[in-house]
This record gives sequence, structure tokens and C-alpha cells, in this order.
Amino acid sequence: MSAPTDVARLLSNHNADLSFQRPFYEDLHERPELSGQEAETFAKIQDLLERFNCEVISPIGGFGLCAIFRNGDGPTVLFRADIDGLPVKEETGVPYASTRVRPRPDGTMTGVMHACGHDMHTAALAGICAIMDADRDFWNGTFIALFQPAEENATGANAMISDGLVTRIPRPDVCMGQHVMPGRAGEVQTMPGAIFAACDSIRITMYGRSAHGSMPHKAIDPTYIAAMVVVRLQGLVGREVDPDDFAVITVGQMKAGTTNNIIPDSAELVLNCRFFDNNTKRRIYSSIRRIVQAECEASQSPKPPEFEFFAHGELVDNSPEVYTTIRPTFDRVFGRNSVEATRWSASEDFSNIPTAFRAPYIFWTVGCTPHDVWDEAVANGTVDTDVPVNHQSTFLPDYEPTVEATTKAGAAAVLTYLSE
Repeated sequence: MSAPTDVARLLSNHNADLSFQRPFYEDLHERPELSGQEAETFAKIQDLLERFNCEVISPIGGFGLCAIFRNGDGPTVLFRADIDGLPVKEETGVPYASTRVRPRPDGTMTGVMHACGHDMHTAALAGICAIMDADRDFWNGTFIALFQPAEENATGANAMISDGLVTRIPRPDVCMGQHVMPGRAGEVQTMPGAIFAACDSIRITMYGRSAHGSMPHKAIDPTYIAAMVVVRLQGLVGREVDPDDFAVITVGQMKAGTTNNIIPDSAELVLNCRFFDNNTKRRIYSSIRRIVQAECEASQSPKPPEFEFFAHGELVDNSPEVYTTIRPTFDRVFGRNSVEATRWSASEDFSNIPTAFRAPYIFWTVGCTPHDVWDEAVANGTVDTDVPVNHQSTFLPDYEPTVEATTKAGAAAVLTYLSE
């Protein structure tokens, strides 16, 4: 029999007890933690992994950990899930909704919620571990389950790498991951090439000369400089990016001054930029510098502007070879629910991990919207307004079809490489 047929058969009759998944998921959802603060989540994952025959390497990069399942000679496959929550006050109304309030890095308090589905990702990988542990007769090689902290602030993958990830676990031959997204719950969406955008945030500080608000002629107004920069930035995508290409430049923050009657001596813009092509990214970053520097010069700014790049996310660019290897398995396992993905302008730090290992990789998405909600929105043309999306306070995956699809998809992809 072909590998896709064998994998599909196993996943229909696997020996794993997955009854732990729902209470594990609901516990994670009710008690989310912000990026870099995932101590409780870390402990819960460690406790759960004790039920399996695996080697746990932890901590790595703060609250990261890896479970290594060895089963003789064969390839090594790594599967990653992220574990952190978001500073969002939950408004889903479910019995296990989060009511937590936690401090941000700046000390201010915020509600905390799993508004991006990382609790589902973690529960799914736990289920994949259960299947791989219970059905060792079906596969050979090494399976690595990697639980990553701090994805939301784009620091977790690099923190694990900086903490020696590449020397502390076996080198994977292929890396994998997945993300729940708006879409018909249970649909597994795959594609080769770029699927999640590259991103950076840029903090730009522009300098002026302070003066009394009644004497603008004695000042160099950095607020005016910043305002002109904002206007000019809007023309970059429309006038310097090929209409067949893609770019986003969002001005997320604009800060200047402390009171109404003082022209300040500096202003700050914080941009969020996203691309599907690294050449386009380089051209746009050069243009942003050109515009900011030109506006500062035009206003006779007393010192050059400063640029700080942070929250970097690499392009997630799926290997065509890995895609063509696992897609037949997904088609066999999920039938009509195995569909072609569309690119998402959201960003991920997942690809930093396979890049560190110089390994090919694939990252796919799974629909998580209740069928009735999705189908009605599609029929009415109201998907953009009626379907909750990641990072919203009402975002909540439809549990049963989503956990089944994410668990089976992960296991199917891993077993495609490791099954006998």
C-alpha cells in the first residue's frame, strides 16, 4: 500500500487515548500567559509529557522545551507549537473563558487571552505526542515535539536558538508547524512557497527644537515632520510597489509632546511593515529611510533621525518538496477538507527554527470557524465583518472539528516521513 493510505488507516484506528486533550486545552485557555511569562504553561506541558516515553530537554530559551521520541533508525522530524497568549480581554462567554489580568512589560495591567489559538496548537501537539508514543510499531526514526514560548513578540524562536537549541536536540531532516485561522472548521489548508509574511516593526525618532506653543517661528516642530512622514509613507505601497506584489506599512503609534502649549523637541513613529518578497522589503525600507531623512532635512532638523528595527519575523516560505510529500497524505486523510491555502499577511517566527538547522520546512493553516457561521458569512459576503479573526476578543476555535484536524494533520505529516 502507498504511504498516504497506510497513514490514513492508522489515524482512523490509532491506539492513543486522547481524552486528556479537552481538559488540557480548556485549562490552557482559562489560564493564558503573556510572552516571556509562560511559567505555569511550561510546568503543565512538562507534567503532561511525563505520561509518554520520551526525553524532555528544558528549559530552552526561557520557557521553551522539547520532547524527543526515539524509535530506532530513520529520519528526524520536528514539529513546533507556540504556547503564549495575548494582552486581550476575553469576550467569548464560554465557561472556560480567561478572566486573568497580568502586567505588561511596562507594568500596566491588561486582560490576557488565548486570542490566537496557541492553546489549540499546544493541545494538538500534545495529541500528536500521544499518537506517536502509542503507535511506535508503525514508525521508525526520531520525532521532536518543540513547545515554543514568546511567539507573539517574535522573540521565542530566537531565544531558543540562542540557548543552544541546535546542539541540544538531534538535527531534524524536516520541520513542521501549523496555525488555526478563520475558515471552515476542520479544513486543512496547504500550499508551497510564501504563506506568512515577513515583518518588522520600526521605531523612528525625529528631532526638532522645542519652544513655547505661541512662538512656532522659534521652534523646529518634530510633530509636523512626523505628520508629513505619515502622509508620504501612504504613497509607498501605491506608487513604489508593483500592483502584482504585496506590502503593508502601518503607522501603529505616533508620539510627541507632553502638554498643549509646548512644541516638543522630538517625535516618534512606530511602523509595522509586512512583505511576501524580501527584495520588495529591502526596497521599501530604503524608501522609508529616504522619506524620513528628506523630511527632516526639509525642516532643518538639528540632528539625523534614528531608526530601530524590532519584532522581526522572517518570511515563512514553504519548501515545495515538503509540500509535494505531505499533500497526498492530507488529501487521503481529509478528503475534500484538504484544500489549497491562501497567503496570510500575518507573520510568524516559526521559520527561524528550520533556518537555524538548515532544514526544509512546511507550515500550514487549519480552519477553526463553526460551519454555520462560516457558511452563512460566505453566502452573505460578510466574512470580513461577521467572522471573528485572530487577536480579537471573540476569537474562539470550534473545538471538536479543529482539535481533530490539527491533531490528525500534524500526526499525518510526521508519519509521512517516519512510517515504515
